[in-house]
Amino acid sequence: MTDALLAVENLDVRYGPSQALFDVSLAVAPGSVTAVLGANGAGKSTLARTVSGLVPAAAGRVIFDGVTVSGQSTHHIRKLGLTYIPEGRGIFPGLSVIDNLRMAVAQEKRGDRADAIDRAIALFPVLGQRRTQRAGSLSGGEQQMLALARALAVPPRLIIADEMSLGLAPIVAESVFRSLEEAARSGITIVLIEQFVHRALALADSCVILMRGRVGWSGPADEAGQEVLDRYLGEADQGANTAVG
Repeated sequence: MTDALLAVENLDVRYGPSQALFDVSLAVAPGSVTAVLGANGAGKSTLARTVSGLVPAAAGRVIFDGVTVSGQSTHHIRKLGLTYIPEGRGIFPGLSVIDNLRMAVAQEKRGDRADAIDRAIALFPVLGQRRTQRAGSLSGGEQQMLALARALAVPPRLIIADEMSLGLAPIVAESVFRSLEEAARSGITIVLIEQFVHRALALADSCVILMRGRVGWSGPADEAGQEVLDRYLGEADQGANTAVG
């Protein structure tokens, strides 16, 4: 894991008396896309929330760019360049689109903020047309675009995208995937937690499959064939295939 941008080592996570993750380890190479797959309740979002500092680890550690960030605040971790886009969209629904973007660039130098907002809007021109609209009144797809625009306005080193296609029509979800592909091409490292299994694997370099809080399988994404998916995902994968179709 010495060359990894993000390394998770022997991670245990508990919610009170219940344990959600058991001895989870993974490594994410710089500039790569890692798909984290698993059935509902497998621990995918718990992993994302722990890595980003929202949930404390009971054991193990998280290392980002050689620095142990376990126990650090989400604000500190984000300043290091790790951005988490949570399931349910990381936006402020009561604020306008432009105010959401202003908040995303607030830590930048004053003279750089306008350019950062312009870059974000260039990725998603529809947001420019909705500048004054309240974010909570956008369509689901537009809200996801805004969440991604907020993350990319000041390009992070790593994005954890947690179920960004959740609840979206396939054609809208595809536009979100294309935006993630563009982010990957620009050199941003991505951890992709996703229900659209085959679409996620098509984008990913590597794959980790969680089963009941443990790593069931990991390896190159192109080796996660149907036999592997059937064994470790079963009905979850069949449902994702139906959604894609």
